[in-house]
Amino acid sequence: MNFAKRESVLQVEEGRELAPKFDENGLIPCVTQHVQTKEILMFAYMNTEALEATLQTGLAHYWSRSRQKLWKKGESSGMTQTVERALIDDDQDCVVLEVSLDTPSAGGEEASCHVGYRSCFYRSIELGESSGQRNLVFIENEKAFDPEVVYGDAPNPTQL
Repeated sequence: MNFAKRESVLQVEEGRELAPKFDENGLIPCVTQHVQTKEILMFAYMNTEALEATLQTGLAHYWSRSRQKLWKKGESSGMTQTVERALIDDDQDCVVLEVSLDTPSAGGEEASCHVGYRSCFYRSIELGESSGQRNLVFIENEKAFDPEVVYGDAPNPTQL
């Protein structure tokens, strides 16, 4: 698959050609949301190969910056993301995937986060004036699956 060459603002913003703008590292940000609930599940990056694989297979692929490799979501956990719709923003520098989820291979509920929660966005940030450190508030109180059972001794996919 080849993406169109970016030639004009009119072509990019009003045209019918897919001409994504990758950053200086060859990446484009991708927000993934549940197709039915619209909840934000995760944020990741895609390179050309990941975007092409996603569009061709209908399964979400990303670029792992920490591991420096293509990553098919669910390849080790079974928590694949089937792409129901792919969107691109007005200047074609951000992708949104609307996905349906599979349950982890070791059981549990459908989920997307390697920590065990349904969404990677399982905490909110306190708003309002603050005189000190801001706290996080858990908005998902229970994990959808046990990551130790799903991943075993596998290294954490997002090591610091």
